[in-house]
Amino acid sequence: MELRQLTYFVAVCEELSFSGAAARCFISQSAISHQISRLERDLGVQLFERSTRSVVPTDATARLLPLAKQMLSLESAIRAAVRTVGPRIRLAANMSFATRSLSAIAGARAAHPEAEIEFVIKPFRQRITAVTDGDCDLALIRGRVDQPGLVVEQLWVEDLVIATSSAHPLATKDTVTLADLASYPLLLPPEQEQVLLHTVIRNAFAELPTGPTFGPPIPPDHTATMELINRPEAWTVLYAESTTEGLVVLRLAESKLRIPVSAVLRADARRSPILDTLLTALHRC
Repeated sequence: MELRQLTYFVAVCEELSFSGAAARCFISQSAISHQISRLERDLGVQLFERSTRSVVPTDATARLLPLAKQMLSLESAIRAAVRTVGPRIRLAANMSFATRSLSAIAGARAAHPEAEIEFVIKPFRQRITAVTDGDCDLALIRGRVDQPGLVVEQLWVEDLVIATSSAHPLATKDTVTLADLASYPLLLPPEQEQVLLHTVIRNAFAELPTGPTFGPPIPPDHTATMELINRPEAWTVLYAESTTEGLVVLRLAESKLRIPVSAVLRADARRSPILDTLLTALHRC
């Protein structure tokens, strides 16, 4: 049993999809399937019931998952404990923050050429854990997190965008309103996977006579682009820095769909000049 297998195992558990876990871990689907099969052979149990449409965890998975997360947390703690002391900052984020983060890192490095600033790709939960354990100095998130020992600093507010296929009845309009969109099906991931998006949508429609018309949830192993192409009458909401290739982005007349982007730091961590410079650069980008 290897730590990377546990990483892949946790990813499949959380995504409930081998393709989704593979994309998250930046490896091929066949490679992640092979490693999970090796882990099952090593442990002598079946961890997932597989079909062409679903991945279902077994009882053994429920027992293994908390232990696997504990092992991965210990790995982060070990790396933090033996990390060379010096002017180094580790910033945890996801790829949607890459452009802004790299620009801020370049600015901070210009001010502190002796510093080493790392940009680490991690999913949301692992970002928070990495800061808590001291493996990363700060994490970028959308929304907020309320957890003892952590502080949250708002950096900027991000506008959400409306996306449709080119065949949508509203695709040729210069601007649209929420009332215009209300009768068309809204496609989003399940609420338990995107609580923040669903909350913002509900709040935006709260003052209208009718709320949005929800279509079927976007499955974890599907993309918004493909769903909109297959359902040209539908629309979705994307983060402003998300990839919108193949879609039509509509300008919303109201500025109601906005989400704060924040930095998460440990409350007891010493704030270095390098970290302060990086935070200032992130504010300005």
